[in-house]
Amino acid sequence: MRRLKEKMRQLDPWLLGPYLLLCAIGIVMVYSASAAIRMQTGGSPTAYLLKQTIYVLLGVSGALLIANMNLNVFRDARLLGYSALALLGSLIFVKGFGAVVNGAQGWINLGIISIQPAEVVKFYLVIYLANHFANYDEHPEASHQHMYTRPALLTGALLFLIVIQPDTGGMAINAAIAFVIFLAGATAWKIGSLILSSVLAVIMIGLPLASNWIIDHWSGSYKAARFVAYMNPFGTKNGAGAQLVNSYYAISNGGLTGAGLGNSIQKMGYLPEPNTDFILAVIAEELGFVAVALILVLLAILVCRIIILGARTNEMYEGLLCYGVATFLAVETAFNVGGVSGLLPITGVTLPFISYGGSSMLVLSASIGLILNVSRRQKERAALAKLEGEMAHV
Repeated sequence: MRRLKEKMRQLDPWLLGPYLLLCAIGIVMVYSASAAIRMQTGGSPTAYLLKQTIYVLLGVSGALLIANMNLNVFRDARLLGYSALALLGSLIFVKGFGAVVNGAQGWINLGIISIQPAEVVKFYLVIYLANHFANYDEHPEASHQHMYTRPALLTGALLFLIVIQPDTGGMAINAAIAFVIFLAGATAWKIGSLILSSVLAVIMIGLPLASNWIIDHWSGSYKAARFVAYMNPFGTKNGAGAQLVNSYYAISNGGLTGAGLGNSIQKMGYLPEPNTDFILAVIAEELGFVAVALILVLLAILVCRIIILGARTNEMYEGLLCYGVATFLAVETAFNVGGVSGLLPITGVTLPFISYGGSSMLVLSASIGLILNVSRRQKERAALAKLEGEMAHV
């Protein structure tokens, strides 16, 4: 018990504080965004509140568990291999039998919860690619023949299976994670490694995007309609542009301080997905720009702290974990905020820790757990080095 308390005290407050505060804001806003419309449709107003609370409790518990685990557990070759097979199988399964939500066939419905494999891939790519490149750094005598080809092939296969759902947003986030870790993992042993990483990353991103364009061209294109709405939202406000136009109205109604918690008009059937993709618009309408700025600052603190932890470590594995998770959070936030504000096409990406969703919350929490673990290990090494220094002077 004493050792557990000591480990809890070692948890990084610059990570844990913003993470818990964002989760708490998310619970409140999921309830506010969903209660009224649930009552209108004859459902329980607290249904999403209870589910999101459970997801948060499970996520926080998982994050604390991972934070205090031996980090080498995630480097086990058998675990990584079986996980790859499971993810490839689940992505193939959802394409054939998965539940369709907003035009994407990417969910496995288990009754009480729906699992989105594309979300799990984000976490997997972080731990797999970090381990892969760290192994070469730790064993420079090993052959570098397959240093890039094997991870590129696996990553490309995962991205392809995600984009054909079609899930362009999920594919782009996963591609960004892979791209950053590929670049960060490039070693100085060969000048051409950085160029090769860039070429492979372009291929990994370009092939799925080309596949998505073909799918859209042949299928009538739900994604293409979203792009048209992005280019001309008010010209398509009675169709595909309705989401973005109503998001504009919500942001405009909120102003600086908002109309008050629970007082959103746009969430009453005008704004689709008010508790998931467009929850930031509801926050803007009810709590104003101040609350939106607070959420973005908390997310920025998380991303910056993770990058700092990655930059100051001497362990490549820890550094790559940090850069992968920072990319995950930053790109997902940018896609959601960009979609809600009209700066980017709507991709159906959630706002980290705020939007409703079990898969998203659990994967994000697990990722934070990894970084809490990295921070704890750095503190332990610093404390040990200090103790050894003091002993040397005795």
